[in-house]
Amino acid sequence: MPYGVGGNARIRTNISAQNAYNALEISNRDISNRQLRLSTGKRINNAADDVAGYITSRALSARNGALKAALKAVGDAQNVSYIIMDSLENIAELIRDVKNSTALATSGATGTAEKVALSKAASRMVNQIQTVIETTVFGGRQLIDGTYSANFVVGTNAVHSLITLAVDLTTENDDYNVKGNDFNMNSLSVGNFAGVEGLDMRKFNETNSDDLGIFEESVIGETLTSLALAIDNVNKVAAYVGGMVNRLNSQEYIISGQIVNYNAAISRIEDADVAQEQLNLVKSQFLQQSSLTSLAQANQNPQAFLRLLQQ
Repeated sequence: MPYGVGGNARIRTNISAQNAYNALEISNRDISNRQLRLSTGKRINNAADDVAGYITSRALSARNGALKAALKAVGDAQNVSYIIMDSLENIAELIRDVKNSTALATSGATGTAEKVALSKAASRMVNQIQTVIETTVFGGRQLIDGTYSANFVVGTNAVHSLITLAVDLTTENDDYNVKGNDFNMNSLSVGNFAGVEGLDMRKFNETNSDDLGIFEESVIGETLTSLALAIDNVNKVAAYVGGMVNRLNSQEYIISGQIVNYNAAISRIEDADVAQEQLNLVKSQFLQQSSLTSLAQANQNPQAFLRLLQQ
C-alpha cells in the first residue's frame, strides 16, 4: 500500500513521483486485464486469474466433454435402432403378404394353377424379405442378418451406462428367446425362419402343378400357423428394439439437460460480466489519467527547490 511521504525538499529521490508511477503501473495492468476479459468474454483466461475457479472450471469442462461424447453415442444407437425397427416393420408387412397369398390358396374354389401362381407370388415376397435384410446396413455392417452386435457407452460411467445392442437374438440371449430357436431371418438360407421350427421360406418357390408342397391341403394350415407365428415373433423383436429406443430417448434427454447445466456452471465461474468489466475499465482509465497528472506534477516539484540554489 503506498503512503504519502513528506520531505519533498530532498531532490535526489523523488518519492512522490515514484508513488505516482507505481499507481500508474497498477492502473495500466488493471486496464489490460479488463480489456482482455472484454475481448475474450472470459473472467478466467489463465490459472493466475483465479486459481480455485480455474481448477473447478477445467474439471467441469472435462466432465462436459465426456457427456457430449456420450450424447453422440446415444445418437448412433438411436440411428441403428430406428433403421432396425423400420426394416422389421417392412419385413412384417411382407410376411403378411405371404400369409395372405397362402390364405387365398386355402379356398376350395382355388385350382392348382392358381395355387402355384399364389405360391410364386409369395416367393417373390420372400426374395424381397432377403433384400431388406441384406440392405439394412449401418456403418458398413448388416444389422438384421443375425451377426450384428455392438456396445454403446451412453453415459460417462461405462460400468453402469453400457448398452449392448444385439439383434441376432439367439437362444443364448436371456433378454429374448423364440421357443428355443435362433431368430434368423435369412429367408433364402434357413429352415427355421424367424425362430419358427420347420418354416422354410424357400419352399414357396418349390411348388408346381405336380407337387404343391407347403400348399397341399394337408399342410397348408400348418403353413398359415407358422407364418402367423413368424409375424408375431418379428413384432416381438421390433418391440424389444423399441424398448431400447425408449431408454435411449430418456438418456438423450438426461444428458442434454446435464450438458446445459454444466455449461451454465462453467459460465458462472469462467465468463466475464461485461457490464461490470466495463465499469471497472472506466474507473481504471480515470485512475490512469489521474496518475499521469500526478506523475507530471511530482516531476516538477524538485524544480521549485532548485531555485534556492540560484539565489
